[in-house]
Amino acid sequence: MRLAPFQVLAAQGRSLAAVPHDRQLAWVDRLVEHDPTSLLQTTRRLAVDTGDESSVQAGVDWWLEMTGRGGEGMVVKLVDALVRDGRGRLVQPGVKVRGREYLRIVYGPEYTRPEQLERLRQRFLGHKRSLALREYALGLEALERLARGEPLWRVHEAVFAVLALESEPVDPRL
Repeated sequence: MRLAPFQVLAAQGRSLAAVPHDRQLAWVDRLVEHDPTSLLQTTRRLAVDTGDESSVQAGVDWWLEMTGRGGEGMVVKLVDALVRDGRGRLVQPGVKVRGREYLRIVYGPEYTRPEQLERLRQRFLGHKRSLALREYALGLEALERLARGEPLWRVHEAVFAVLALESEPVDPRL
């Protein structure tokens, strides 16, 4: 078994959730470099500048190559780890971008037919997105409580709240 971490959540006395992803990955790379057990490995990634057409194309090519070899997909994240919108609300920290074959397993062998794609486009994803953002906010709260050294039961309050949200009915294929 090998692990490919992509973020360091906290250190003694400090939540690291707001540290930019490029810095997080640099820390993880250093951990991998100094891992005597070889348990850790680097997380494959590619930085894409969305304002540069060739960079975007390189990202598309990277994703196609990875999913073409059977990879499940990737998670697209902003460099800034903790982002708020103009009204101060948390922004979704990442978006899963699945490959065609993985989606075929989830949605069925004929999901790429035009009528199936149209049906999939009509789904209401607001509930799923809202649920994910609430879980994310509670996770951040748990990290802050842990970093402040609050009693474990206070950390667990936020963790159990995440688990309670996960019991809400939602289409698992979204």
